[in-house]
Amino acid sequence: MPDAEQLLADALAAARATDVRQAERALDRLVVADGPAVDAALLTRLIRDLGRLWPRGWQPIDLDRIAARRLAPRGARLLRDGLAAQRREQPDPVPPWFDDQLAELGARWGGDAGWLDRRAEGDRISALRDAVDALVLVEGLPPIAVLRPPPGRPAVASRPVTPTGSRMLDRVRALLAKAESTTFPAEAEALTGKAQELMARHSIDTALLDAAAERPDQPSGVRLGTDAPYAAAKALLIQEVAAANRCESVWSDDLGFATVLGFPADLAAVELLHTSLLVQATAAMLRGRAERHAGSGRAERRPGSGRRTKAYDESFLNAFALRIGERLRAATATADQEAAQERGDDRLLPVLAARSDAVRERVDQLFPGVTRHRLQARDAAGWSSGTSAADRASLDVGAAPRAVRRGR
Repeated sequence: MPDAEQLLADALAAARATDVRQAERALDRLVVADGPAVDAALLTRLIRDLGRLWPRGWQPIDLDRIAARRLAPRGARLLRDGLAAQRREQPDPVPPWFDDQLAELGARWGGDAGWLDRRAEGDRISALRDAVDALVLVEGLPPIAVLRPPPGRPAVASRPVTPTGSRMLDRVRALLAKAESTTFPAEAEALTGKAQELMARHSIDTALLDAAAERPDQPSGVRLGTDAPYAAAKALLIQEVAAANRCESVWSDDLGFATVLGFPADLAAVELLHTSLLVQATAAMLRGRAERHAGSGRAERRPGSGRRTKAYDESFLNAFALRIGERLRAATATADQEAAQERGDDRLLPVLAARSDAVRERVDQLFPGVTRHRLQARDAAGWSSGTSAADRASLDVGAAPRAVRRGR
């Protein structure tokens, strides 16, 4: 009988093919083979394959996101815990952000012996299938942009967040929490606008401080998930928030995330605002949908109503994203004008222009093959309602959604 490594290789090859019967036969041979040997072979290959992801741009949080999309829940949990096992093999130095992500994911390891049976919940066959599927996913992931030096490589030094910056972020979080909890759209808009102004002023202060530093910061990046439903609309919201905060966004729709590139203070602003605005947009969309149904007087489900609801939701979210983007950019422009008056154009504008150029150069380096994906507005009511939810004072049903940049 072939050894465990060969049986595992056969099972992986069969799982990648389209012959379901062959895959089940290969899995059966794994089931009846020596359990400890199979578990050891699985763990060895999992640790090796995970370690190969980090130099190819992947981070633990990225892997967990795509595992949740493509694997059964147990397979995703298996990969999450496998990260903790692989952490033991990491060459020094291991950057703090890597351990922070593992802690955020709750990755843990209880020892090598019997590791798969501990996760099998009495069903070893399904656990083996999930483990094989997880390995197939890991081994098939493509290279993506390297946003941070991976474990084993020297970290790029950057200045820590100052106490003043921490206090500002705390104020922004408080404003956005109020915006998410209020049921009054005008109040939510005012609170969000105030948060944007605070972050824009902080961005200016950080830019001027950085320009005088001996080792100035360089553009870096974060990835934000764009899960279904309405992934394209979520990518558009990220793009609009990024543009208002001197960042650039590229959507990898097949991998379920958008990469946002910019300077650290601006990236923090994008993450905070995007998370809050997605909550606000979803709540407003559900309220608008309920009002629409109540106004029609027909709450019962009719043929085609699901398609109409989807068109409404997509149009709503697209309109919301575009109108919010306009308002956020206006808040940033106001902050820029006030700062220019205080400090003088000759000092501020060249600094901001240089940072924008650096971000665009970084985009060109990491995403040379970017294309544009044009979004459609299929439901006038959804478009109008989404625009109204973003800004009650301005309704512009005829505007067309802009393109979302796509890449890998």
